[in-house]
Amino acid sequence: MKTHNPQNERIKRAYFTYLIEAKGFSEATLDGVAKALNRFETYTRFRDFKSFHIEQAKGFKASLADQTSVRTKDRLSKATLYATLNALKRFFVWLAGQPGYKSRISYSDAEYFNLSAKETRIAKAHRDARVPTLEQIRHVIQTMPASTEIERRDRALVALTILTGARDGAIASLKLKHIDIDQGRVDQDARQVKTKFSKSMHVSKQRRLRESPAPSVNCDSSQKAQAHENT
Repeated sequence: MKTHNPQNERIKRAYFTYLIEAKGFSEATLDGVAKALNRFETYTRFRDFKSFHIEQAKGFKASLADQTSVRTKDRLSKATLYATLNALKRFFVWLAGQPGYKSRISYSDAEYFNLSAKETRIAKAHRDARVPTLEQIRHVIQTMPASTEIERRDRALVALTILTGARDGAIASLKLKHIDIDQGRVDQDARQVKTKFSKSMHVSKQRRLRESPAPSVNCDSSQKAQAHENT
């Protein structure tokens, strides 16, 4: 069974380079684009992109709508359909301007990857995510074990996360020098901290950082010195 098309792989590589170098896309975003392209190629049995026809786009949309999620076993959500088709639309718009494809694919062909107006509204509808309340988080922190340094560290990390609202990647990459307890400030320096869109930011909570719902982690002077060296 055919699993790839060499010509397609070459043009996809050029597209990924364009997304990284010209558009500044992240690796995570690139993974989503690659997945969308693979879904389409699997549907067409890896036919050359030069043979693209609007009927392929129409057929793929119908096929995608009938697919189920591996995780939930339900039909793919409208948000997933929208993201997949939008990635394909952007790819074929770009492809229509590339040498060797200009005479075979028109920019308007990519429009056939659009969902209906109703489906697009559903896909883009805002949904409030369910999150734990502050009382629930405080209860978790207070009931977490704290007999070892590792356990006390874990409690402190949970407290720091809720106090700052920082993303997990940022929390994991923070160092002690980024936290100023006296000033009640956490500096997320994008040069060293993995922030969203690599934006530097700071959280200033004068009292909240001092009044953490988690107990402080005591350490002796030698431990403090070692922690300072690790920063």
